[in-house]
Amino acid sequence: MVDRLRELPLDKLRRATLVKVKFEDIKLWSDVVAPQGVIAIFSRPDPSRLNFASKGHSVPLSLICDNIRDPGNLGTMLRCAAAAGCHNVLLTKGCVDVWEPKVLRAAMGAHFRLPIYPSLDWDDVENHLPKPVTVHVADSSGSPDRSREVEVNVSPGPSKAGDYGWVSTRPNRKNMEYEDYDSDSDSEDEGLSLPRVDTKLYYDSWAQSLTALVIGGETNGLSLEAVQLAEKTDGHRLFIPVVPDVDSLNSAMAASILLFEGRKQLLKLLQTSGKKRQ
Repeated sequence: MVDRLRELPLDKLRRATLVKVKFEDIKLWSDVVAPQGVIAIFSRPDPSRLNFASKGHSVPLSLICDNIRDPGNLGTMLRCAAAAGCHNVLLTKGCVDVWEPKVLRAAMGAHFRLPIYPSLDWDDVENHLPKPVTVHVADSSGSPDRSREVEVNVSPGPSKAGDYGWVSTRPNRKNMEYEDYDSDSDSEDEGLSLPRVDTKLYYDSWAQSLTALVIGGETNGLSLEAVQLAEKTDGHRLFIPVVPDVDSLNSAMAASILLFEGRKQLLKLLQTSGKKRQ
């Protein structure tokens, strides 16, 4: 296992306490079948006090993870956020623990490349975003020609944005009907304040200034607060079209497409503004 230690930076290694244990003990402590023989134990860092490796390559783009409960998906999103140069990542309450071992493995070091703020309520989310910011939500349930419509489940008591159609996957689209935001129907849904958020195709211009992107989990979809924040900041529902009869992309894949599209648009904007100054 000495070869593994040689792969670590010596200046960092000198500040650590090294303890030799039996490999059988490591196999007991680790939750993987074939551990590599080195385990690190450290306190959870405060993201506001760390210097991150990718800071100089970041763009004004934040990722907001809303109710992401699958550790593999969350880790993949963090990895994509680091690769796309996101300014930071904000996790709402309800997300899986960002330091859960499966999240750490899937993130491939992203925890140490950009600030990640876990377990935030929506007031805290807004406080961690720059001002002014435009917040967009990923939405696979609509299309631009239905930008003023929202799916309303006829079953009583919708309470989350997922019940109105802002979800990553909707396996059962039966017993659904379209209801316009401005509808004056006398149904039991009357009186609900539905956010008015227009739809844009993901490759249209949406990242043109300080920007945040919300990705909802595949189980519960987006929180209603996420869509309300998009409405409040003049954001959009970002739609990734797929061919007919193919299920929607999972949340991690959607995040990857949207984050790199956002990065491309922001870099193009910076290059354009730089040329104008010259």
